[in-house]
Amino acid sequence: MTASDSSPAPGGVQSVARTFALLEALADAGGEEALAALAAATGLAVPTAHRLLKTLHGLGYVRQLEDRRYALGAGLIALGQQAVPPLADAALPALRQLEDAFHETANLAVLDGDLVLYAGQVASRQRMRMFTEVGRRVLAHSTGVGKAMLSTMPEPHVRALIARTGLPRFTPQTLTDPDAFIADLRRSRSRGFAADDSEQEVGVRCIAVAVPGLGQPAAISVSGPAARITDARVPDVVDALTQATEHLAAAGR
Repeated sequence: MTASDSSPAPGGVQSVARTFALLEALADAGGEEALAALAAATGLAVPTAHRLLKTLHGLGYVRQLEDRRYALGAGLIALGQQAVPPLADAALPALRQLEDAFHETANLAVLDGDLVLYAGQVASRQRMRMFTEVGRRVLAHSTGVGKAMLSTMPEPHVRALIARTGLPRFTPQTLTDPDAFIADLRRSRSRGFAADDSEQEVGVRCIAVAVPGLGQPAAISVSGPAARITDARVPDVVDALTQATEHLAAAGR
């Protein structure tokens, strides 16, 4: 995020926007980064970045390593735990069962505004695996969980959403035409699951099912290398996901 990206919304406070830009840049760097690199990533002057990081350090939201680089601090953990939807805790047993069954990463996602928010995950035990940070927000059109959630929504609402976000291309397989995307959602709705076939990342496949009856859009998925999540495995994955969503929906009532 650059300084221009971190400009506050109308009526907002610039220093707050810059502070969160630094935290996001630190997270994007893997949780540890040097001052100069953080300043460059956010487009801030080094003295400005230093002042903001010093304040965050005093509050416990960042810490400083022996080599003078900055790292995310433990103070963020409590905030993050409070921010995780209660649904994530309820879904954890189901996600563990899915990972046990298929040895692939199991995800819970919700719709946060126009974006998909990954709210829970049990990562695959395999060395080569799909991994998305919990708390990450992404565009819906290129993800299995996003398409599963959008497939349950009225088409005018979906068209309005994608008009706001656009349909940017991430891989050669990404659907970028609105009519083609809506047609894909119709197929997802009729067959009871959505699929991301190398649409977000080349070689990664995600099978997802929406969680019904929660009062908010949510979906559970199994993701992994396309070479392992083959067409032959998809029916078993869909059956397991459907059972998991039914249990989760019942628990949420």
